[in-house]
Amino acid sequence: MNRIHRVFLDTSVIIAAVFSEKGGPRKLFRLGEVEVIQLVVGPSVLRECEEVVRRKVPASLPNLAYLLELVKLEVVSAAKDKIVDKARTIVEYQPDAYVLAEAIEAAPEWFVTHDKEHFLSIQEDFGLSFRVGTPGDLIQALEEELSQEAD
Repeated sequence: MNRIHRVFLDTSVIIAAVFSEKGGPRKLFRLGEVEVIQLVVGPSVLRECEEVVRRKVPASLPNLAYLLELVKLEVVSAAKDKIVDKARTIVEYQPDAYVLAEAIEAAPEWFVTHDKEHFLSIQEDFGLSFRVGTPGDLIQALEEELSQEAD
């Protein structure tokens, strides 16, 4: 795998990686650490992550900071109003519309989430420039890419 894939993370994936050392979310952070993928977030994702960790398990705040530092996380700018308006036509829930707008602005190859209700149900006909999937979906795609390169 010669090129680094840009992967926008939703809050749900970061939180899962903070709270568990096993599973797909933590594996994505390990892939980010060895620069197989470039992990990308927006300011609303970072804000929400801190709020969730602070509210649920404040003792895990250092773990959140450590993980984000470990992967040389790319933080994109807040999305422009025009992009937020487009995102609202896809996702009605306001906080998630901002997350989607930041992902659109970031132009990653993947948007990775656990949110079935607002994100994993997005239809392909919305014309997004990236794939939406779970950590497992991305890991499977990366494995398939590796096996094709090996052939």
